[in-house]
Amino acid sequence: MGQTARVSAIAWTAAVSLAAWLWLLLCQGYFWRTDVRLPRREDPGDWPSVCVVVPARDEAAVLPSSLPSLLAQDYPGRAEVFLVDDGSSDGTGELARELAREHGGLPLTVDSPGEPPAGWTGKLWAVRHGIGLARARGPEYLLLTDADIAHAPDSLRELVAAARTGGFDMVSQMARLRVESAWERLVVPAFVYFFAQLYPFRRIGRKGARTAAAAGGCVLLRAETAERAHVPDAIRHAVIDDVALARAVKGGGGHIWLGLAEKVDSVRPYPRLHDLWRMVSRSAYAQLRHNPLLLFGTVLGLLLVYLVPPLSLIAGLAAGDATTAALGGLAWLVMTGTYLPILRYYDQPSWLAPLLPFTAFLYLLMTVDSAVQHYRGRGAAWKGRTYTRPDALPDKG
Repeated sequence: MGQTARVSAIAWTAAVSLAAWLWLLLCQGYFWRTDVRLPRREDPGDWPSVCVVVPARDEAAVLPSSLPSLLAQDYPGRAEVFLVDDGSSDGTGELARELAREHGGLPLTVDSPGEPPAGWTGKLWAVRHGIGLARARGPEYLLLTDADIAHAPDSLRELVAAARTGGFDMVSQMARLRVESAWERLVVPAFVYFFAQLYPFRRIGRKGARTAAAAGGCVLLRAETAERAHVPDAIRHAVIDDVALARAVKGGGGHIWLGLAEKVDSVRPYPRLHDLWRMVSRSAYAQLRHNPLLLFGTVLGLLLVYLVPPLSLIAGLAAGDATTAALGGLAWLVMTGTYLPILRYYDQPSWLAPLLPFTAFLYLLMTVDSAVQHYRGRGAAWKGRTYTRPDALPDKG
């Protein structure tokens, strides 16, 4: 009787997991599809002026692979680049000047704002300084892009054409992350998959929808919209600044769009699990608003959605319970099917798809570690700086 009750409980849990996957498959904005690319684009005729703002802290290792691609933009209108050196100790600023002298192309200004004041993250303080420099040129658009992002020669042209054609105040592309090492192949596609699951791209671009997100590596933003939304001052303490930026713009009535990139790539390597772990854990608990209840719910959700299917299949087969095995196996099959498109986008083999439960378990551990580091006073640590949570900061006067 006791064994029957246990098997029945496992079967019910597997059924709930399957129901969750059917809901995710059909009702979560078709998050698993990878065909959300730059929308329809037409030549605007009068190409608006654009200023490119690049915050950079200790980026000498990646700058030779990224900055020349920005300087080489084939853009019909007026454009220039502002690289803001955020207190680098590796010669980032001087290297940027050398690259500009060597490669030519768009005009480059390199400047530094000094250390950020209390209540500001270093990146957003650098972005604020860069936008301030750019405003003197009176641009219609700002391109906010990270120092590890390489752009195809027509990237800026395509972004501006998409924004003009679609009437978007902000157009953002999720750069294609590097996938070369074994750990990158296992973890990186899942990072984009989980992001899209939280913020379905189709909903973001829909007027009236509450979902708002951006990918900080590539954001084209109307300068007037940034000023109206008080960006970046309004989000000065945000660790996950791209999502905060999108919320600020959409909250102010702006029309935004986010999709997967075809001509924008991250050149930053994450060869070891340790590197990827730090990338995720530094902001995972901030994503949960430093709330222990949200952390608890997230852990339970990850267990139910990603770990229960394979465990139910194994338990059902071991106990000779065909129902439990079938429910677990079907849920795992749906999960695997939704993961295949992002693997194809990254040109990765299909056999990685059934390993998603293992990858999800790694993300579960990274999220828990993020909370642990936060309570030890080492949360949101990045390149020598550690940021406190927003509610510990004084309000803007």
